[in-house]
Amino acid sequence: MRMLRLAYANLKEHFLSTILSVMLLGIGVGMVSFIVTVSEQLNNRFNRDIRGIDMVVGAKGSPLQLILSAVYQIDNPTGNIPLAEVNKLKRHPLIKYSIPLSYGDSYQGFRIVGTDSLYLTHYQAAFAEGELWKHSMDVVIGSSVAEKLNLKLGAHFHGNHGFDKEGHAHEESHYNVVGILMPTGTVADRLILTSTESVWDIHNHEESKLEHYHQSEQETGEITALLVKFKSPMGIMQIPRMVNEKTSMQAALPAIEINRLYSLMGVGFTTLQIIGMVIMCIAALSVFISLLNSLKERKYELALMRSLGASPFKLFGLIIQESLLLCLAGYTLGIILGRVGIMLLSSLGEDQFQFSVSQSGIADIELWLLPLTLCIGLVAALIPAIRAYRSDISSILRNE
Repeated sequence: MRMLRLAYANLKEHFLSTILSVMLLGIGVGMVSFIVTVSEQLNNRFNRDIRGIDMVVGAKGSPLQLILSAVYQIDNPTGNIPLAEVNKLKRHPLIKYSIPLSYGDSYQGFRIVGTDSLYLTHYQAAFAEGELWKHSMDVVIGSSVAEKLNLKLGAHFHGNHGFDKEGHAHEESHYNVVGILMPTGTVADRLILTSTESVWDIHNHEESKLEHYHQSEQETGEITALLVKFKSPMGIMQIPRMVNEKTSMQAALPAIEINRLYSLMGVGFTTLQIIGMVIMCIAALSVFISLLNSLKERKYELALMRSLGASPFKLFGLIIQESLLLCLAGYTLGIILGRVGIMLLSSLGEDQFQFSVSQSGIADIELWLLPLTLCIGLVAALIPAIRAYRSDISSILRNE
């Protein structure tokens, strides 16, 4: 304990070099912790939203844009597709079930999506309050929508055309909140869900009811996209090619497109992690130089300690303890910086991208970074500690 106090006092005496080493270590640890946590949660979020969806059908355009807009609701749609072709495709014997999506409007930045009850079943969404829509213009809101907008059962609101808050408001009719969903951890939490007929009615300025939905309307209308689940792997082999070659629609496979997206994002994440590790190595070099310079300045003090009975091992341990104290301080600062960055990203992402990152408890990467940081400190302190261990007190006291 006495040696630990002495190590702390030595670090405090060299305040500027200590602060520099701690800051470098903190920045490196914070970057690695932040990047790994964000990439893992982003990966988990993408996997949760895409689970159970084998194919997405939409208008011709970018397959990745179709996946992002139809599954994750974070991009503009590629266009609309005719229901006549959609209904023909839905009857294919290899399709287990399909979920229609119609969108283009929003409210306070949250998208209004026309679909059917299968969408809620697919994401295992249960009701916290209320029930499923029964009439046109009835809506069911996700848990994040209810929390952010403070909407309750029975609330009314006017949707805006487009996905911006400043879009043109559909003041001729309003939506009625009839249900609020429990949190699912999926894209459903951030959506305002309604029937497909509601989306048609709001754009056709009609007051038709859900029960007045006729077969003729099914054949002449349009939807934005179709989420498809196959009965067997044979569906993936046959249907996408058939859709792309023989219809005016486009079929995109989420697994393929998201892997492409991961490969693009993975380069950036890996690069940032490497930068963080390089900063940690630079911090280790800073610790090494700081301890070496401190050793030169304190050689008479260490020689005096030896003459008063301190063993070479104690001097070795003193240098090691100084390095470990530096690394513990840098690790603590890095974890704080990483969590502050996650909080800022969560706040920004929720407003701008409807993506939030949360962290409760101790993450695996934080547990791994602690021994890694301490090992870096041990390696950096090894040479100065050995020099202190081998110091010749007689030569130092004779000023040789």
